[in-house]
Amino acid sequence: MNKTILITGATSGIGKACAEKFAQEGYHIIITGRRKKILDTLQVQLAKFTKVTTLCFDVRDRDQTTSALASISNIRIDVLLNNAGLAVGVNPIDEGNFEDWDRMIDTNVKGLLNVSKCIIPKMVNQKTGHIINIGSIAGKEVYPNGNIYCASKHAVDAISQGMRIDLAKHHIRVTNIAPGLVETEFSNVRFYGDHKRADNVYIGMDPLTGIDVAEAIWFCTSRPAHVNIADLLILPSVQPSATIVIRKY
Repeated sequence: MNKTILITGATSGIGKACAEKFAQEGYHIIITGRRKKILDTLQVQLAKFTKVTTLCFDVRDRDQTTSALASISNIRIDVLLNNAGLAVGVNPIDEGNFEDWDRMIDTNVKGLLNVSKCIIPKMVNQKTGHIINIGSIAGKEVYPNGNIYCASKHAVDAISQGMRIDLAKHHIRVTNIAPGLVETEFSNVRFYGDHKRADNVYIGMDPLTGIDVAEAIWFCTSRPAHVNIADLLILPSVQPSATIVIRKY
């Protein structure tokens, strides 16, 4: 029987790469996101490999999330990939923007919880499942002007630990994935669509790609049932810490 993975934030970056990887490995795919046109395009691309279901909703909206996930209540979910997340702005905390703070906390923390609360009872009833939460090196270290984003990813780290403790008795594995610099839309969103500034983040280095992270996630989910990769920090070779990058120039 084919397993099924539900991926939030599947329209770009790590989420999209994971959708492609798991589809190629024969999983049935449920992809979610806010951009319907991109979801529809991705569905067509992945349908050559496997069965694909799309759900268009915003994880920040609890009612939207609950309604959308209720529509797939008859589908067994083997893997939940809580990937939807973002950073907005790089202001010191005294110059922070309330709207940016709300957007990060509502997406990175509350959004993860909104989705998880809908899916976890299904896994409890199944007595099996695997939850993958996309954290960040920002959940391990705090860096200048990262304040609220770092706080939100520290929360993801703590939630992952709490899930692991509470759900072990139900045979549900929980993995926290903490990437360093990954070249996706992440920096473009953080800098409010300033492409040049976003590109400068990766100048003179070889960052991770979405595929790199997807391969690591596939490794975690493909281990035997008695093995749980609990916490995985994935860095570019030239990034030994959150704030140090060895560049070529």
